[in-house]
Amino acid sequence: MAAPVAFILKGYPRLSETFIAQEIRALEQRGLDIRIFSMRHPTDRAVHPVHREIEAPVSYLPEYLHHAPLRVARAWWAMRRRPRYRAALAAFLADLRRDRTPNRIRRFGQALVLAHELPTEIAALHAHFLHTPASVARYAAILTGLPWTCSAHAKDIWTTPEWEKREKLAAMAWLVTCTDAGRAHLASLAPSTEKVALVYHGLDLSRFAPRPAPRAATKTPVILSVGRAVEKKGFDDLLTALAALPPARDWRFVHVGGGPLLPALKRQAAQAGITARIEWRGALPQDAVLGLYREADLFVLPSRVAGNGDRDGLPNVLMEAHSQGLACVSTRVSGIPELIADGETGVLVPPGDAPALARAIENLLADPATRARLGQAGQARVAAHFSHAGGIDILAAKFGLPCASPSTRR
Repeated sequence: MAAPVAFILKGYPRLSETFIAQEIRALEQRGLDIRIFSMRHPTDRAVHPVHREIEAPVSYLPEYLHHAPLRVARAWWAMRRRPRYRAALAAFLADLRRDRTPNRIRRFGQALVLAHELPTEIAALHAHFLHTPASVARYAAILTGLPWTCSAHAKDIWTTPEWEKREKLAAMAWLVTCTDAGRAHLASLAPSTEKVALVYHGLDLSRFAPRPAPRAATKTPVILSVGRAVEKKGFDDLLTALAALPPARDWRFVHVGGGPLLPALKRQAAQAGITARIEWRGALPQDAVLGLYREADLFVLPSRVAGNGDRDGLPNVLMEAHSQGLACVSTRVSGIPELIADGETGVLVPPGDAPALARAIENLLADPATRARLGQAGQARVAAHFSHAGGIDILAAKFGLPCASPSTRR
């Protein structure tokens, strides 16, 4: 069995990070001994079924240092006597000169606590996200002398300064990321392209079995979208597109997810006169979302690049929708075209183009046969190329675990 690994997460558990929980559980099933260290306490009221299956113990680092001053002070007092403390402090101060923010100071404080409280049997550190969790992992790795690795995803890739990405890539043992677009970008900054690998999150098809019965014809087609109400998801573009549909076209829109822009989106819907056609469901656990996929007729996710450079990677919700035979409309952003072939397994429009989005939605609402064809093709593509077992094989090998047999993967 491989030696225990500490996973550093920004927050745990989180409804919006099902892909991380799915990966942790799959690696546990392969035999990896994981200890979770979360930088934040959970804010979601519900959890996904997979969170209840995870066996890893969870420890919470102080989110704000002034909330646990004695804990931070004890860690600093103990770690300052370690031979590697000067090197860790030098790395932190070099970063602080280029990033003079309280956030940077918090990460060093959290790293001190992590290094001080880390069980002696831990053999390596692994950060999920290249921005703040990787900062904590990097400083803690210097303090302890342990190797560290990273999984990069979306916002963390595109909003982290280039100097910081270069230095972290040079310091870590390896990195995996979930889109080829992200892999190419990070490989261009790494000291060796071999240090960066593409590992699609994929979908645990045992949790997303095909619909048990054909989708029933409904009088009012249901358009579904799942995602946090943040700028990069483009939900304001979607509302603009829905408001532009022909008045005689019948439809109902269901949104799943929390997020800071929800009040603004609800105001936009009211101003457009479409509030009566919309259901705002809020954040839901995975089993409830699965039921909504099975009731919907069309899935839409109008992702775009936010003003600060943030963007999606390859949203798992698109794979989830495809797994239930749903036709998907999305945009040509980041890794989305790696999943959706325009006109073959779904429809892609330019990001931020509400008129094009409205045309795509109207065409599919008016053509149930095309919706069914695209949904079936998307379902087949996910089953053939986006099962998460292949990605877990790659990660298991990197963590020193034996590869599962084909029967185990099934």
